[in-house]
Amino acid sequence: MKHCIDLTVKSVEHINEKYVLVKLTDNNPLPEMKPGQFVEIKVEDSPKTFLRRPISINNVETDTNELHLLIAIVGDGTRHMAKLVPGDKLNVMLPLGNGFTLPEKPSDKHLLVGGGVGVAPLLYLGKKIKEMGGEPTFLLGARSAKDLLMIDKFKSVGRVFITTEDGSEGEKGFVTNHSILNKETFKLISTCGPKPMMVAVARYADNTNIECEVSLENKMACGLGACLCCVEKTQDKGNICICTEGPVINAKRLEW
Repeated sequence: MKHCIDLTVKSVEHINEKYVLVKLTDNNPLPEMKPGQFVEIKVEDSPKTFLRRPISINNVETDTNELHLLIAIVGDGTRHMAKLVPGDKLNVMLPLGNGFTLPEKPSDKHLLVGGGVGVAPLLYLGKKIKEMGGEPTFLLGARSAKDLLMIDKFKSVGRVFITTEDGSEGEKGFVTNHSILNKETFKLISTCGPKPMMVAVARYADNTNIECEVSLENKMACGLGACLCCVEKTQDKGNICICTEGPVINAKRLEW
């Protein structure tokens, strides 16, 4: 069930000049949310922002009734979000879209691959796998060490392997070059990040007969399948709206 509610800003953490972590709460229990789903936020007092902004669900803390959103500052709307202070209100539509598939059993080895702000939805997914009794494996990529996000949070949930393009942390290169892919076998891969990265991960999964789900970051406006600006072409159903049939989708369905 979808909800449109005013949430209260509990805190705003400026991770660096490009990213903020916004924590939201409410007097009532937050709706149930699945890893991989997203929210649509109404941005007030921004003359250039007419439509809601889609943001991935980074984490949900049921004990403290908090929703966490990792926001990349890329335009006027997100710049306004970065200026939020505790006590401010945000009108949020949630939860939207389809989420990631969880392992069938805790022993199934699950690889979570992320790059850039695409790491955001993987934290909550890893947390859910851990709650099942499993141990998620994160493979996170960035241009350099300073671009890595929330590494300590990921390490608190599962194993973390890193690649950076300049070699400043972890192994040098792209995520698909990491040695862990040659050392271990996984039953399922979930990935989110820049499209070239996801395409490479999907091809690796296809070549090794591993099921792979990708979380697409198509531009979205309504989040309900009405505006048709997030359409993606698939092999089985033609054009689909990613906001309703995604953002998580099996990579085999895509015409990549």
